[in-house]
Formats: sequence, structure tokens, C-alpha cells
Amino acid sequence: MVQVDGSLHDWLEGRGPRLCLVGAIDDATGKVVGAFFQQAESSWGYFTLFASIFRQHGLPQSIYCDRHSVFWTDRQPTLEEQLVNQRPTTEVGRGLEELGVTLILAGSPQAKGRIERLWGTFQDRLVSELRLAKAKTVEQATVVLERYLPVHNRRFSKPARNTQPAWRKVSSLQIEQSLCFKQQRTVAKDNTVTFEGTVLQIPKTAPFGSHANKRIDVHVLLDGAVQFFYKTQKIASFDSKTTHTMGLYQTQTKREGFRYGPISMLAPPQKVSP
Repeated sequence: MVQVDGSLHDWLEGRGPRLCLVGAIDDATGKVVGAFFQQAESSWGYFTLFASIFRQHGLPQSIYCDRHSVFWTDRQPTLEEQLVNQRPTTEVGRGLEELGVTLILAGSPQAKGRIERLWGTFQDRLVSELRLAKAKTVEQATVVLERYLPVHNRRFSKPARNTQPAWRKVSSLQIEQSLCFKQQRTVAKDNTVTFEGTVLQIPKTAPFGSHANKRIDVHVLLDGAVQFFYKTQKIASFDSKTTHTMGLYQTQTKREGFRYGPISMLAPPQKVSP
């Protein structure tokens, strides 16, 4: 089991922005298997965290987390969900379910004792390291964090009682196709799809010819690339450079919790007037 959480804290002690450290700890060993800074907890952040962990270690049996809206929803099921007897879930919950990872919701902060104690240690030792390095930005904090984690794990992790590895193998393709944002769209008569205000053309060379009036799945990958699927067949793909050039992710808001990732990555840089 892996415990995950985010800690919003003044990690830079006023030298820079207030940051959220999103992290994961192996419950069996106490080893921090992944952590990185962002401005707030978000679906993109946890997708990114899980993708890194799963590529390096494999799939855990379960993820233990709190009832943050990234993991849990109390919305009513849609008609489509009712027809297939599917309970409502979040994007992250759906992605983990597709990979066969059980999501366990904690009943209280006290139930997440191991990772709560980790934040206490980090807010002492890691903050000191950030202070010594005079870190002022997310980039500088990330360098310090990457240097600190191996030292922390050598000191605080311990061998598991059961030496049999519990991590399961998984391919990079499986991770990419599950840990992403998914929506559905109907293809127009001219074989185009309107997504986030942008019209995307399905190439004529796509399998099965025209897809006019058909319902397709739209996948938004963690780097901003977009893929179209009809049933299980990929029929179109637009890399992140193309989607950015087309202005797919342009937004006026500065909120970090942008649907498909941090604004700093997905939105083109704003021009500053002299």
C-alpha cells in the first residue's frame, strides 16, 4: 500500500511562492517513493506523481488517501453510469481503477499517520535544506528536494517484513492511456471534433474512413498532447507542440488548478508590457 497526500506550506519561508508538496510513501518500508512541488493539489499533479512511481516501481496493490475532491466525489451518477451500474468517480479514481489499483479513502487525518508524520519531518529538515540553499523558486526547490530524498530514505526507511515484492509490472503505454484526462465527443459531418473551443481535424487516413456522427473518446495526456480513439482504435493524435500552437490551452485565469495541468506548463507565456 502507498499513502499519498499534499502539504500546502510556506516551504520557502517567504522567499518565494507558497507551495504544495505532493508526495507518496510506501507503507511497508517508510520509503518516500515520489514527491514534487506544485502550487496546489490537482488531478494533473497526482497523475504525474503516480506515472513517475509506476514507471519506476510498478503498480502497488492500493493507494491510501484522504477525501480530497481529486479522489472522491459525492455527485449523483449520470444516466450512462446508472445503465452500467457504475458508481461516480473522479478522473484520478477512474485512472487507478483502469490499472487495477484499489483506492482506499481515509476516514480522518489521524488515519494517515505515516504520511502526516512525514510532513512533520519535511517541514523541519527539508525546510532547513531549502533555507541553506536559499531556494526562491519552484525550480530551485525541486533541485533541493531531489538531492534531499535519497538522504531521507537512507535514514528513515526500513526493510519490509515480507521480502516478496508487492509491486506489479505495468507497461508505459498502459500508464499513459490510463493516467490521463478522458472525455467523449461526437464527430461532426466534416470529420472534425470541437474540443475546448478548438476544431481538430481527423485525418483522412484514419482507420475506418469517416467517423461522422460517431461518439469517440478524447484523451488529454499529461504533456498536453491529445489523442482520439474510436472504440479501442486510435484514429488521430496531436502532439503537445501542435496543441499549444493551436491555442488549445489558452486561458486568462492564473489559477494553478487548471483542468489539464499547471498553467505554467500548458498556457503560453504572457507578454509583459514594458
